[in-house]
Amino acid sequence: MRRASDAQRRQLNDTFAALCQIESPSGRELACAQWIGSQLRSLGLDVEEDRGYGGSDAPNLLARVPGAGEQMILLCAHMDTVPPLAPIEPVIVDGGWENANDGILGADNKAAVAVLLELARRLRESQEPAHVGVELLFTVSEENGLHGAKAFDPGRLRSRFGYVMDQASPIGEIVIASPTHHRMVAHIRGRGAHAGIRPEEGRSAIAAAARAIAAMELGRLDSETTANVGTIRGGTATNVVPERCDIEAEVRSIDEARVEQVVTELIDHLQDGADATECDLDVTVERMFKGYRTKGRSPEIPVAERALRACGYEPRPIVTGGGSDANALRAAGFACANLANGTERNHEPGERVSIDALEGMFEVAIALVEEAGAAPDGAVA
Repeated sequence: MRRASDAQRRQLNDTFAALCQIESPSGRELACAQWIGSQLRSLGLDVEEDRGYGGSDAPNLLARVPGAGEQMILLCAHMDTVPPLAPIEPVIVDGGWENANDGILGADNKAAVAVLLELARRLRESQEPAHVGVELLFTVSEENGLHGAKAFDPGRLRSRFGYVMDQASPIGEIVIASPTHHRMVAHIRGRGAHAGIRPEEGRSAIAAAARAIAAMELGRLDSETTANVGTIRGGTATNVVPERCDIEAEVRSIDEARVEQVVTELIDHLQDGADATECDLDVTVERMFKGYRTKGRSPEIPVAERALRACGYEPRPIVTGGGSDANALRAAGFACANLANGTERNHEPGERVSIDALEGMFEVAIALVEEAGAAPDGAVA
């Protein structure tokens, strides 16, 4: 494999730093999408805008870098981040990119976005086209529910399979199973009353919630299943018996039947808590994304394994508790794998990505194109 040049590595790091400085929390990705679009168009590429999801101010972006033939593979990254709680000022510390301020860096998933842009640049500047072409998909609103990818129609793709680079773990890991994720919102309604004069006339919605949550089994329930109560909001003042309390919770499991079971158990506990305090309960459950387990030797897996080994990484299949755009694309019938991108502590103020990992991810992307073109089993045919 022909390695990236020093100039290409420098350009990759510059592109990554520029991307991180463009704030793009879920739903507000427009400035980032415009910057990415301008970079792609400067390379002479057509950029298709897909506004299938209306919850963002920006569209998904799709661009194609043609190869020597009609065969193509997909590479996908999302443009949004979790909300930044501090200005993002990328700096290099101990060989890695970090935010100089106490907040996220945005490496999730802008490290992969930078890799895709610089892969496109390398392919366009090459004297010879790659054996396969590359489709580049940049999605919106991944962090809050994979909404951009769920709204995208994979029937528009010319690729037979592809890769999402959105697993925040050491390069070499290949996600072979990801959970189904259900989100629950519970509204408990009691009766307000003066807490010091007429407390016996009140019905505490917070007390109902406390009873319910205390009875729930939360955290890691088994090797494939987790449950969590994430937010509680209720009450108005210390001298008022709280009339309302709202709870948000989630359940995830590789086993879809297990998700349904645990959701039912949580609802039962909520109902018991409401009944014990004479409160009313209203619960809504939404499936945020469907899980998957890769079966057999799907064509994208051996290509990824060869690409990783060509770059000096030993492939390691893993099961994850997180979701990615791969969940949405696979649910729509498109074969893809989620690959580790080497970022660390995503969604945290200490988020970082080492320069070695960023450049290593770039090498893997180059190798994916080369290995797909050289696939002996005709995987991309």
